[in-house]
Amino acid sequence: MLVVVKQPHINNFTIQGTISDKDLQFLKNHFGESLTVKYDEDLVDFHDTDWFREVEPELTPASNLAFYRKLMKMTQAELGEKLGVSKQVVSDMEHERRAISKAMAKELSKIFDVSVERFI
Repeated sequence: MLVVVKQPHINNFTIQGTISDKDLQFLKNHFGESLTVKYDEDLVDFHDTDWFREVEPELTPASNLAFYRKLMKMTQAELGEKLGVSKQVVSDMEHERRAISKAMAKELSKIFDVSVERFI
């Protein structure tokens, strides 16, 4: 269930997950028309969106590596240090001049806490 409240003094907030009927009723009483409730069956997996289908072919292990590194606000040198390789090796992997090995993919998945398949 996704609960979204839109009122200026609140600046929007979202509750995701299970919410008790009592708490949901309180929110409905308090926020009235400003409350939007979307149940799990109303939500769409982003993998099923046109946007994802359009960009999916561009998602490569190299682009995923660059994306997650930037998301974590890491430099190539900092990531290289964590991996025990040089900045140049990280750069080469991001620019597809060097393949990401299975062992390296496992290390990257641990560092970024994502599935190893992102880097294979």
